[in-house]
Formats: sequence, structure tokens, C-alpha cells
Amino acid sequence: MSFEAIKSISDAEAAAKNRIAAAEAQARQMIADAEAAGKAALEAASTRAEDELKLLRKKAAEQTAEKTAAFEGEVTAEADGLRKAAEAKLKDASAFVVERIVGG
Repeated sequence: MSFEAIKSISDAEAAAKNRIAAAEAQARQMIADAEAAGKAALEAASTRAEDELKLLRKKAAEQTAEKTAAFEGEVTAEADGLRKAAEAKLKDASAFVVERIVGG
């Protein structure tokens, strides 16, 4: 082989090594970019989920407060009714006791 052929092969091998190194560097950069984009997307999704969770908790607290207030109103009304019924029965019971004692 002539010196020029050996040099040509050597130059081709060096160029191939350079292309491989450049491709590997580009692949590493693409992986790093993809990982960074994935992390950013994950953080954005996490932030959106946290915001949605806060909103849901706020709505749940508001609904609980509304239902509690409505329930308190119902319980108060029922208690008033029971109290009035008990007072009416108390008058009847008192009259019965008095009648038994006086009439008895």
C-alpha cells in the first residue's frame, strides 16, 4: 500500500471517530434535554395538582360549613318542637298529678 492510501484510511478512521464522538455528545445532550423537559413537565403537573387539591379542599370546607349550618337549623327547629311538646305534656302531667292528689 502506498503512503497516500494509508493516510487516506487513517484520515477516514479519524473522521469516523470524530463523527461517533459528536453523535455520542449529541445523544447525551438530547437525553439531558429530554430529562429536563420531563422534570419541568412533572413539576408543572405537580403544581397543577396541588392547586386543584387546594381548590377542592376549599370547596369541601365551604360545603361542609353550609351543610353544618343547615343541619344546625334543622336540629334547632326539631329541638324547639320537642321542647314545646314536652311542655304541653308537662302541663297535662301536672294537671293529672294535681287531680290525683286533690281528687284522690
